[in-house]
Amino acid sequence: MEDGLQKPYSSAGTNSEEITTDFPAGNAPFSKDPFLASTKWGNQTSVTTFILLGFGGLSHLHIFLFLLFLVIYVMTVTGNILILLLVVANQHLHTPMYFFLGNLSCLETCYTSTILPRMLASLLTGDRTISVSGCIAQFNVFSSLAAVECFLLAVMSYDRYFAICKPLHYASQMNGRFCLQLASGSWVSGFLASTVTTSLLSQFTFCGPNEIDHFFCDFTPLIKLSCSDTSVMELVTFILSCVFTVVGFFFILISYACIMSTILQIPSTTGRQKAFSTCSSHLIVVTIFYGTLMMVYMLPDTATLRALNKMLSVFYTSLTPMVNPLIYSLRNKEVEKAFRKILRKAGLLRKRIAEN
Repeated sequence: MEDGLQKPYSSAGTNSEEITTDFPAGNAPFSKDPFLASTKWGNQTSVTTFILLGFGGLSHLHIFLFLLFLVIYVMTVTGNILILLLVVANQHLHTPMYFFLGNLSCLETCYTSTILPRMLASLLTGDRTISVSGCIAQFNVFSSLAAVECFLLAVMSYDRYFAICKPLHYASQMNGRFCLQLASGSWVSGFLASTVTTSLLSQFTFCGPNEIDHFFCDFTPLIKLSCSDTSVMELVTFILSCVFTVVGFFFILISYACIMSTILQIPSTTGRQKAFSTCSSHLIVVTIFYGTLMMVYMLPDTATLRALNKMLSVFYTSLTPMVNPLIYSLRNKEVEKAFRKILRKAGLLRKRIAEN
């Protein structure tokens, strides 16, 4: 029996007997699958493991890719944890903007840790196998956090809109209770949406081939391995993608259009330049994140786009989580001031320990 094909198993995790069907040749349901098409009676043997091909075509660059993604992962985790600690420890940063930034930093740390450690281990050891249940679990966590980030970025733009365009109403509108509702709503809605897609995915049967042409368990390459009817799953995923990406992205664009309009009324040229610089950097990161998500999950699955999807996935899984701390926080004077204050306290502490 081929590697990765064992019996018994189904994607829902049942331990029943080998799954077989007795359809005449050529009449097996969903026989577009090459594995079924080549089977005379349509017999199906469920797979228990997948093989993540990752960057298999670049085997001569595996060491370079390992070092590159290791640096990206360390920078991402370090930067986001640092921001989270600064927001929690510094009383001056207990404001709505930094409350949402703390949520984003926590999310980015979990988001990156869902994918990169597994990919780094694969590049280092060459072991590219992952169990079906592990693959579905990775997809569930990744899609949940991606959905949460889509709404959280929209919430952050709403916060900036009120702060800049309606400063007199900001304190009363963006109170602690309302901020908590916005943040918790983003987290709950993201995980609920992912639960819907994961529950549908867990009912599928995967009967070969078992190779996923990606570096993590993503939606499109995963459902291509299923010999079940995926039409409902694809429709639900498309609708949810529209809600979380297109609606969220246009909400952000409208918010920043209002912000830009207000900035143009600032009499100081220096103030306008500073505000434009900050807003433009935010928009660049947001556009990259939403743009790559929409291209991967909403455009038709063509051979040309299939070749680009792996590269586009690197942007929203690795690069944007790394640059978000730099764009949103570390360039901010309040964050820099809080960071220097912590460094001074750490220096004094080391000095006292040395003196004792």
